[in-house]
Amino acid sequence: MPLALAVILLLALLILWPLADIAASTLRLTPSDARRLGDAAAQGFTFTYWKQLFAGTISRKMLWQPLMHSLSIALSVSAISIVVGSLAAWLIVRTDLPGKRFFSLAIIIPYMLPAWCKAMAWIAVFKNPRIGGSAGFLSAIGITVPDWFAYGPVAIIAVLSMHNYAYAYLLVSASLSSIGSEFEEMAEVSGASRVQILRRITFPLVLPAILGAFILTFSQTMGTFSVPAILGLKSGYYTLSTMLQNNMMQHNTGTAMAMSLLLIALASFNILLNQRLIGTRKSFVTISGKGGHEGGIIHLGRARRPLALLLLGVILCAVVLPLVILLMQTLQLRLGEYGLNNLTLHYWIGGRDPMIVNGEPGVLQNPDFFRTLKSTMALVLSTSVIAAFCGQLVGYLSSRGRSRLSGRLIDLLVFIPYLIPSIAFGAMYLSMFSTAKTVYLFGHAIQVFPSLYGTFALLVLVSVVKNLPFSSRSGTATMMQIGVELEEAAEIAGAGFVRRMRSIVLPLARSGFVSGFLLIFISVMKELDLIIILVTPQYKTLPYMAYSYLSGGVEQLSNVVALVMFFIIFAVYCLANRFAGADITESLGG
Repeated sequence: MPLALAVILLLALLILWPLADIAASTLRLTPSDARRLGDAAAQGFTFTYWKQLFAGTISRKMLWQPLMHSLSIALSVSAISIVVGSLAAWLIVRTDLPGKRFFSLAIIIPYMLPAWCKAMAWIAVFKNPRIGGSAGFLSAIGITVPDWFAYGPVAIIAVLSMHNYAYAYLLVSASLSSIGSEFEEMAEVSGASRVQILRRITFPLVLPAILGAFILTFSQTMGTFSVPAILGLKSGYYTLSTMLQNNMMQHNTGTAMAMSLLLIALASFNILLNQRLIGTRKSFVTISGKGGHEGGIIHLGRARRPLALLLLGVILCAVVLPLVILLMQTLQLRLGEYGLNNLTLHYWIGGRDPMIVNGEPGVLQNPDFFRTLKSTMALVLSTSVIAAFCGQLVGYLSSRGRSRLSGRLIDLLVFIPYLIPSIAFGAMYLSMFSTAKTVYLFGHAIQVFPSLYGTFALLVLVSVVKNLPFSSRSGTATMMQIGVELEEAAEIAGAGFVRRMRSIVLPLARSGFVSGFLLIFISVMKELDLIIILVTPQYKTLPYMAYSYLSGGVEQLSNVVALVMFFIIFAVYCLANRFAGADITESLGG
């Protein structure tokens, strides 16, 4: 099909070419480095950047130490998230836990609250004057908080675990819901204890979902930038992602690109290992006409209320407390002072006062905020519409071409952005579109890509391509539900491809389009890692504005921006549940 070939070519240009370009950029010196090292070093390709990264005089601080930090954080966060998420999934799906409808919705709310908001809340409570510059809540009431707890790996692991357990919950709960209860019922009739049933039956059946949750959490954590930056940089604690951004800011682009490839390689290895582990396992038939979930419900007895309170505590720590803490800080004229005479609305609606943060007005009185809000909404809406439409188209080609090479190739290409950590993906597009890309055919120069650095188009493009795996998943799920006989009948009646898509496929896929649109809206609205090295003063976003305020030491203004952004996300999330229902929940787990 010509359309499938066109899509394959476009995906190759937008995904494979940037990957090849970033690899090539690590094998040639930049003009400034060539001048510094001499003309001889600039001839042909060079391994200078790789040698500096792996065996240079500062490679220990630049690579090996941040790599160990990233690995230890990713492993710890993955383990904690899987334990918490899997336990929550088992309680909600398989037991008679009270308030299950409430918990099933509340447990995934952390997904829509950006992880860096939780990091800001952690600082508000635990920071100390020695590093933070002002006292946090505990220090203000006389409780000494050690440096290692306020900043560094413990803080990063705690915050990321509170954010990422939702992924494990979504995947494991979906797996548990699809498993018939007759296996557990037969084991119980045979005299097996609950522990034996969990260990020998339930756990092996949901192990693929647990492995999938591990790989998702590990890959997300390895490439995350915002939380390690907020909680690590002040104490000199670097991860691969923060070191990559530091190199970009210092214009060490060759070294930064090499670090991006290393992050991509680690994520890809992780995915392949996960696939191999799942692929070597035997498959089991778990859905049949016998048994039922109601019959398989486990009665918790006296443990019902304590476990419900425990789960409620997790939700309070992951969602409610961060929001309350951020709101409390926005009302403090001076951080660390909790008297009534220190309460103010200045950071929300105050005018310019030279005695307060050098005359910076309140967020809702700041014209720069509304310009940033306008550019953010333009980016989010543009990305959501384009990515949702492209996701439906890719889903159509993938679902209709599963038995053909073209369909399998589209599936493979569209999955690649999922493997690449966000900050590495942003670096890849920065390298690709910093200058115009030209190819020569038959002696004629043909410009394939223009220089897009500093443009709004680059932010839209990188956001669309990065989110394409999620929108295409929603599109594939929708298209699989639309029978091909409808199109075949229209084709027999003489309807062409465009008319069939306009009159049959797209109207029937409306719910999938809405689901994909809302999912991407939420994702892009809170995105910081992907665009941190692409944003320019002309096209800022709300997450970048909040991060800039925080980096400048004005936490109250940063918190106001974060809360405004959260209210927008929450409104969209409510719309998602109203119009897309379970579709959006399943997509969140993707």
